Amino acid sequence: MTTHDATAAPPSLPLRLLRSPVGRILAFAISAWLIGMVCSRIYSGLGLPRGSLPFGEVTPLIELFRLLPVVLAYWLLVRTIENRRVEELALRKLVPHVLLGLAAGFVLFSLVVGALWALGAYVVHGTNQGIPWLGLVLVLGVGAGVGEEIVSRGVLFRIVEEGLGTWISLLLSAAFFGFMHIWNPHATTWSALAIALEAGLLFGLIYHVTRSLWLCMGVHAAWNVAQGPFYGIPVSGFEQKGWLASTMQGPDWLTGGEFGAEASVVALCICSTLTAVLLGIALRRGSLVPPFWARPKVKPAA
Repeated sequence: MTTHDATAAPPSLPLRLLRSPVGRILAFAISAWLIGMVCSRIYSGLGLPRGSLPFGEVTPLIELFRLLPVVLAYWLLVRTIENRRVEELALRKLVPHVLLGLAAGFVLFSLVVGALWALGAYVVHGTNQGIPWLGLVLVLGVGAGVGEEIVSRGVLFRIVEEGLGTWISLLLSAAFFGFMHIWNPHATTWSALAIALEAGLLFGLIYHVTRSLWLCMGVHAAWNVAQGPFYGIPVSGFEQKGWLASTMQGPDWLTGGEFGAEASVVALCICSTLTAVLLGIALRRGSLVPPFWARPKVKPAA
């Protein structure tokens, strides 16, 4: 049993501001930017290629430098400002949660492709050889899975949920996730909205239910790798030559057009079904966090 030290001085105003939701999000962004500047200097010093590289030319070292600012900034945020263990990235969860996420992500996108094939929208002509698997997995799998999940779920969803509750956090993080993809090739307002609804809400609820970033990263990575390098479908607007030589046929609302199957109503319906299941789990558990103004007042201990 512990007792409250009534003589302990409350945190200073600057510290309270730093630990506030807005303060932590800003601290993460600034840290990532500063670390990114240092990494950029080291990257140049090593003579590594700069600019936009074809996926097949990306090496593990190049992808490491791309991810290091986000990963280190998140670790510093949790360990120094929040002063806690990075439980959502606990090493004991790495293997089982990543493997489960990879399996779930591959199966989920395979359900989308299976439905498109059954509707005559996805046609396979054969297989392709010489696919640059390493670079594609590094960029579409590791890079997108780790980087985007830390920013969108680890920082934005998690921190906003603490203050504004789960519902608002889901909407804000999903909108942000969709907005991140509006600048991709062949993106449209519809494709950004579809990404927000089918992936932003889904990944937010995966994190809410499991509290594991490893699981989110695994699902995200497998979804991308299955979509492009395996099934040969554009990934968020980026054209892919996959192991399966395939074409899409039919109206854009069904196929997703040049943006890829993520802009298809088929992907939206299938992912929304899983989102509804996860929401049902959260409701049954009673784990949805209310906004701060709707929480019961805690009376100070006498």
